[in-house]
Amino acid sequence: MFNRSIQICDKLLRRYTPDPFLFAILLTGILFFAGLYMTPSGATDIIRYWGDGFWGLIPFTLQMVMVLVGGYVTAVSPPVQRILVSLSKTVHTPGQAVILVTLAATLGCVLNWGLGLIVGGMMCRHVIQQVPTANFRLLVAGAYSGFLVWHGGFSGSIPLTLATPGNFSEQLVGGIIPVQETLLSPLNICAVLGLFILLPLTNFWLSRQEDINPVSVPVFETEDLKTEGPAARRSLSPAERLEKSRLVSYAIAGFGGAYLLIQGFSGKLSLNLNSLNFIFIFSGVLLHKTPESFIKAISEAAKKVGPILLQFPFYAGIMGIMVSSNLATVVSEAFVTISTAETFPLLTFYSAGLVNIFVPSGGGQWAIQAPVVLAAAKEIGADIPLASMAVAWGDAWTNMLQPFWALPLLAVSGLHLRDIIGYCLVVLLVSGAFLSSLFIIMA
Repeated sequence: MFNRSIQICDKLLRRYTPDPFLFAILLTGILFFAGLYMTPSGATDIIRYWGDGFWGLIPFTLQMVMVLVGGYVTAVSPPVQRILVSLSKTVHTPGQAVILVTLAATLGCVLNWGLGLIVGGMMCRHVIQQVPTANFRLLVAGAYSGFLVWHGGFSGSIPLTLATPGNFSEQLVGGIIPVQETLLSPLNICAVLGLFILLPLTNFWLSRQEDINPVSVPVFETEDLKTEGPAARRSLSPAERLEKSRLVSYAIAGFGGAYLLIQGFSGKLSLNLNSLNFIFIFSGVLLHKTPESFIKAISEAAKKVGPILLQFPFYAGIMGIMVSSNLATVVSEAFVTISTAETFPLLTFYSAGLVNIFVPSGGGQWAIQAPVVLAAAKEIGADIPLASMAVAWGDAWTNMLQPFWALPLLAVSGLHLRDIIGYCLVVLLVSGAFLSSLFIIMA
């Protein structure tokens, strides 16, 4: 009976889930009317908030484009391809395939969420070649499910912000909160380790169910760059020789590597989006060996960034409405008013999950919710680090229904949101029950 319910739900979601761009338009309409009825803002005000915020994510949009481009270029390089192919050859059944993809993506997202999304997508492409009977929709959904752990990993924006001297929430807290009390707390360790077990098991169980909505696996083309013989090289023009010169690639890759070493020895190197993209780009230069191969890979990657360029400004507009109209604060305060010290972390987790649907940015969401959550935690005597991590995990949790972060993975895999949303809903429910129990126990 339960299996049949999942299949029906998946079929309905496949039929009625719109393109992520239309999803953003729908959210915009919902917030417009919510702002009218839940805040003092008028229609003119809300439209102005939306327009003022529309370009607010331009730097972040470029960073996300470079995550996709740099990660793709590195992942399709011959050396990395050989590693991924070798790993994919270790699986022989659909169940093993989805477990490998889920674990690879989850581990990658613990280290850095951008790395996890790209590695997960590329693993799907290789695993389906080795196990063609696997459910490709589920493989991609399994890769995206690994994104659940990102805010509890080393690139989690809220715990890293709290540990940074001079951050905007330092005065609200009364000091910084070291990562020992957030990322290395018993709750966070249990959450991450628990999801490392729960996510593969959930996806393995889903792989045992009949796929009533199979998709045709996209054809993934790979460049076959053959090395010209001596006679062919002698006929090349000087410009063509430069394009095929390994010395040029090694020189520029060495320049980038030298910069990283200088930053590392001076203590200024940190793992963030900019440094991750820098590493991806110069790794790609080195791994492709010639400028010609690198440029061709960049051109292929650039074809996949359209959805990001289109949709992120609309989400920036949505965030503009949420922030400027104080609608996000209204939602957060509604949960706070019904909380006690014991229930506060759990209800904060739920409120963060709801706000994340409309503000799919960990740092942006923290800027909105921190004043409300931290002040309330102090007033009712709740644990502040625990409440902060409740916001972090709530932000990560409902990403399973929010297409904002799935765009790079979908671009790499060649699927649409409707293809994976049914499986992501199951992961949302299972992980939500697990995380809720943790916040109840740890409160």
